Amino acid sequence: MLELKNITFNANESGENIGIIRDISLKADDNKFIVITGPNGGGKSTLAKIIAGIVKNSSGSIFLDGVDITDKSITERARMGIGFAFQQPVRFKGLTVIDLLRIAAGKELSHSEACDYLSEVGLCAKDYINREVNASLSGGELKRIEIATVLARNIKLAVFDEPEAGIDLWSFNNLIRIFENMRKSDKKRTIIVISHQERILNIADEIVVIADGKVIKQGSKDEILPTIIGTQYSSDVCPRMA
Repeated sequence: MLELKNITFNANESGENIGIIRDISLKADDNKFIVITGPNGGGKSTLAKIIAGIVKNSSGSIFLDGVDITDKSITERARMGIGFAFQQPVRFKGLTVIDLLRIAAGKELSHSEACDYLSEVGLCAKDYINREVNASLSGGELKRIEIATVLARNIKLAVFDEPEAGIDLWSFNNLIRIFENMRKSDKKRTIIVISHQERILNIADEIVVIADGKVIKQGSKDEILPTIIGTQYSSDVCPRMA
């Protein structure tokens, strides 16, 4: 279980301390699919990076399975089972897809094992396994390869920061299918997704709404989703991909 206690984050802008995250406390129980949503600029992506250890919170504490990880580095958190997927996946010139999967898994994956991970994210393994992770791949392809690396790590907590960013409708439909499969998987993992998309919100177990750096709503999908559709937040929170 992930637990955040009184998390704050202040950014210094032109000599002024700006509160980005304001005293957020929340829990992410094991084996849950949780979507964090809310208006642009509300602090969602910052909170995701704080969980992963990319950004250091100004105050408050973070616990994973009861262990205080507040002062642990991104590397230490990764070793404890936290994975993070960026809005825009990193491109690696000269590194092949199978090399990237082997690095993620931390072992010498066979071609067959690597192909299984690629198949899970809807990629034809023979077309991708030896390709370089570079500019020749589309945004949607890179996104799915990044998710395959998350699967290869066999992590306990996966954090996805706006995974729909920069991909087309076809890739988005595949992304929804991948998340549905991850949610139904018998592998025990908690998934946290930062997203505005209603179709992603619709497969959540729980929804957390963050605005102005604070949690303003939290609960089950059935409880929260009807309260944000058609409200002042709807244009930011639930745009539809057509």
